Amino acid sequence: MEKIQIKIGDVKIGNKAPVSVQSMTNTRTDDVEKTVEQIKELESVGCEIVRLAVLNENCARSLKEIKNKVNIPIIADIHFDYRLALCALDMGVDGLRLNPGNIGGREHVEAVVKAAKKRNIPIRIGINGGSLEKYLYEDNSMTLADKMVKSAMEHIKILEDLDFNLIKVSLKSSHVMEMIEAYRKIYKLIPYPLHLGVTEAGTMRGGIIKSAIGLGALLSEGIGDTIRVSLTENPKEEVIAAYDILKALELRKKGVTFVSCPTCGRCKINLIDLAHKVEERFKNLDKPITIATMGCPVNGPGEAKDADYGIAGAIGEGYIFKKGEMIKKVDEKDLLDEFEKILLKDIE
Repeated sequence: MEKIQIKIGDVKIGNKAPVSVQSMTNTRTDDVEKTVEQIKELESVGCEIVRLAVLNENCARSLKEIKNKVNIPIIADIHFDYRLALCALDMGVDGLRLNPGNIGGREHVEAVVKAAKKRNIPIRIGINGGSLEKYLYEDNSMTLADKMVKSAMEHIKILEDLDFNLIKVSLKSSHVMEMIEAYRKIYKLIPYPLHLGVTEAGTMRGGIIKSAIGLGALLSEGIGDTIRVSLTENPKEEVIAAYDILKALELRKKGVTFVSCPTCGRCKINLIDLAHKVEERFKNLDKPITIATMGCPVNGPGEAKDADYGIAGAIGEGYIFKKGEMIKKVDEKDLLDEFEKILLKDIE
């Protein structure tokens, strides 16, 4: 099936476009100053699309001012009141996210679709396993994955019947395996881009694990066009985690990829501390390179031969290597600073 490509602002989504990274603000949208500040922070770590909660008319009317002060496309997140979607469109948003199950009936969806079509604005049909239509909840003959797919297909048909195809679809659940199954099924049925996410994934550790499993499984199969890692953390952490997942799958190359070995009996330096220091020092370096921190010179350079640059520790000293080749021996106390000098000089 030939896949459709859409654009959110100037970001291409679907049909071989790079997998894009999204997040969502957690500020009050009608607090323009704080919302803009947070979007700027998200931009600084590579966020490409941001979604804003539109809870009331004040939030909706704030979108125009916010959009004029930021550099990435804005999606309005709408629940319960279709009139907020109409207002958001009037304010110039780049996309809408609707949960058709709670927007108040087909006629309301139709009103929003007609307004979006007039402005050429894409709509994401956002299906959530926790807010399906009542009749689907009461149907015990289907799995949750099948219920989400059925809900999505019904609402896709509404949009298609209105001759609207600027569609993006998500089928999110906090149940990782159900989410994976739902996306696998709908991928075979529709040509539209898919927005991936494990909703309510949790705090940093658990949330990243769930997201890496869910998103990683699908992306490794070629399923998924844009992603959000949902974490109960500062939204910046969602963007950083998303890029880490994409880099691990070799789908995007943004920023440094860090490699470090586990500790073992051969390790004669405080490797854990050194690895954390290396990662902290170069975390904001926006270069698509790999840096390795290894615990000993026995296997370190060989095991990390694909790294662009690396450090291998020894007793009281360390070795700096490049592409698997030793280039300098340095006292342990000077190792990190000397490594930084060599690296930054090379990549200037």
